[in-house]
Amino acid sequence: MNRTIELLDARAAHLFTGSPPLERLCTGAVWSEGPVWMAEDDSVLWSDIPNNRMLRWSSRDGLSVWRDGVEFTNGHTRDLNGDLLHCSHGRRAVLRTRFAAGRIDASAPDEIVVDRYLGKRLNSPNDLIVKSDGTIWFSDPPYGILSDHEGHQAESELGRHHVFRFDPTNSQLSIATSDIDDPNGLAFSPDESLLYVSDTSAARLPETGHHHIKVFEVVDGRALRNGRVFAVIEPGLPDGFRLDVRGWLYTSSEDSVQVFHPDGALLAKIPVPEKIGNLTFGGAARNDLYICATTSLYRITLNTSGVQRP
Repeated sequence: MNRTIELLDARAAHLFTGSPPLERLCTGAVWSEGPVWMAEDDSVLWSDIPNNRMLRWSSRDGLSVWRDGVEFTNGHTRDLNGDLLHCSHGRRAVLRTRFAAGRIDASAPDEIVVDRYLGKRLNSPNDLIVKSDGTIWFSDPPYGILSDHEGHQAESELGRHHVFRFDPTNSQLSIATSDIDDPNGLAFSPDESLLYVSDTSAARLPETGHHHIKVFEVVDGRALRNGRVFAVIEPGLPDGFRLDVRGWLYTSSEDSVQVFHPDGALLAKIPVPEKIGNLTFGGAARNDLYICATTSLYRITLNTSGVQRP
């Protein structure tokens, strides 16, 4: 698939050595989200949220349905021990599927990691990451309770939208920040001194909402301070993003993967023919960028590597 990469800063030229093609690996979803690389079998899992299922692709097996009836999972990541963590809109919870016998079994039961804050149900956990200390950080916007399209319509019990930090050693759930209208994608810098969080409230409030990424300083591994707007994403929304080993940020938008330097400069755009939901690095060298875009899964190989974190 030949689409011209838009190079906006010479610092990014080396990313695209040899003019790598954008490949469409498979299609057939309604809205693709939450890709996660499964290194043990060289596959990608992701959510087809409106169809209430998770899909799987590998170069050996092609496309298949990994699970049906998944209660509208969205974002996924791997825990430090290899377990698969899910954000479930339908169950309004963060879930865990255990890693056992060298693999994640689709038929294994899920366990609830956390589904309440101070006795009140969460809104609809959307995306999550695991810090090197084992804490789980996740966003909790309202999208899964706004209608029955990607969850179950309901009133918010919290009345606010937070980024949470969950400590599995003591089961303590705490608010990391409430300084974002609709928190969505999130990722740490390689040294975990910064946390990037997107605000996609423009999806819900087109006239007044935001479509930007904020960055916060991480204090003592648990608190956030000095939040500021890192980048405004247009067209579209910064639904999901990941960082490479240098701290460069790769985010979704309506028409491309946008690449940002830590100084906030927009370095390049990788055009994609569908609206992008989320993305992740994978492959043996973590240099394959897998892109979930509306109906399809795409891949482009870059001259960099994703952060070696679940």
